Amino acid sequence: MPKNRVVILGAGFGGLTAARELAKYADVTLVDRHNFQTFLPLLYQVSTAGLAADHVAYPVRGALRGSGVNFCLGSPLAIDHKNKSVKIDSGQIIEFDHLVVALGSATADFGIKGVAEYTYGMKSVHEALTIRASVMRHFEDLCRISDSTTCELTVVGGGPTGVEMAGALAELVRGPLKRDVESVASRMHVRLIEAGPRLLPSFDSKLSDRTKRDLEKLGVEVLLQTSVQEVKSSTITLGTGEEVNSNVTIWAAGVKGSPVIHSLNLPIERERLAVEPTLQVKNHPNIWAVGDISGALGSDGRVLPMVAPVAIQQGKWVARQIRARMQNLEIQPFVYKDKGSMATIGRHKAVVQVKNFKLAGPLAWLAWLWLHLFYLLGGRNKVGTIADWTWNYLTFDRANRHIIDEI
Repeated sequence: MPKNRVVILGAGFGGLTAARELAKYADVTLVDRHNFQTFLPLLYQVSTAGLAADHVAYPVRGALRGSGVNFCLGSPLAIDHKNKSVKIDSGQIIEFDHLVVALGSATADFGIKGVAEYTYGMKSVHEALTIRASVMRHFEDLCRISDSTTCELTVVGGGPTGVEMAGALAELVRGPLKRDVESVASRMHVRLIEAGPRLLPSFDSKLSDRTKRDLEKLGVEVLLQTSVQEVKSSTITLGTGEEVNSNVTIWAAGVKGSPVIHSLNLPIERERLAVEPTLQVKNHPNIWAVGDISGALGSDGRVLPMVAPVAIQQGKWVARQIRARMQNLEIQPFVYKDKGSMATIGRHKAVVQVKNFKLAGPLAWLAWLWLHLFYLLGGRNKVGTIADWTWNYLTFDRANRHIIDEI
């Protein structure tokens, strides 16, 4: 009897996990527009010269080697629901019995003028390299100017991504750039803008306060309860109408489901696919959504966060449910098991929260390092990351300060 055909759109945490889990029980085809998976949690370190770009990218075919999963390079253009097939931009038409949509997310600008044109997102290796090049190019520009001209580096968004980016930028300026040309580094300032009353709103308030203090010790200017009204090429207009200078603006204020879903003729709610508690897309029992693209709700009735642990758990769970469907067994609603949250601010500075357990400081920092290394794909990437981290730690230097965004 032929195996069921499962097509998975997206090779992120959720899609890759589902593909591996299903490989023994189905004929699986994995589709992605890149031939590599990006380890998004460490992109900010590429942006701030802490890691080489190839340490956070791993070939999809390498991750699937020996699994029997077919890989297809391309992006979905449309779903033919009647004939159960997906058309991708290479011209191929791939038929399926079950379809798993795991297309990830994109930067959300919330309709704020200038965000798309004048800010940098944090969703791809290309964006990370562009941020790094922009920061280093402004540093080099200041080296040619002997007056009091400054460079303002602004991060918008006080969640984990924004906090980690602001801390890493501050350490880049206070460490390697200061050692390169101290007088120039002193004219580079880092600012973090958060619209809410505190940083890391999903964490305990004490950890939020600790994070703010740690960032300020690094020289970061933290602006709370400060919204952004408009972004221009070198300024930001705040909600109060005040304008602040910003030579490099990094947008970490929010994400939304990948815009590709608008071409797939599937129900959408809050810019994510509308799903049943079972993660089946509403009105489409053979189509499933996992990861950032899925609008699944948690036990509190809120949409689950767009983080790797959610995607990984959903990928494993959907694989089990598809197998159950193959065996005509009843499927169950998805329940997310929150294993905690963490964010790093800088050297020896991090915060960890697992339910009522809270940790901050060097031990939290070590826990953050270990967990991210554990989830990183590929032995070469792990070794390279350890080498970069060790060099950075022992020398207070960052060797990846290259400007390579142009030929």
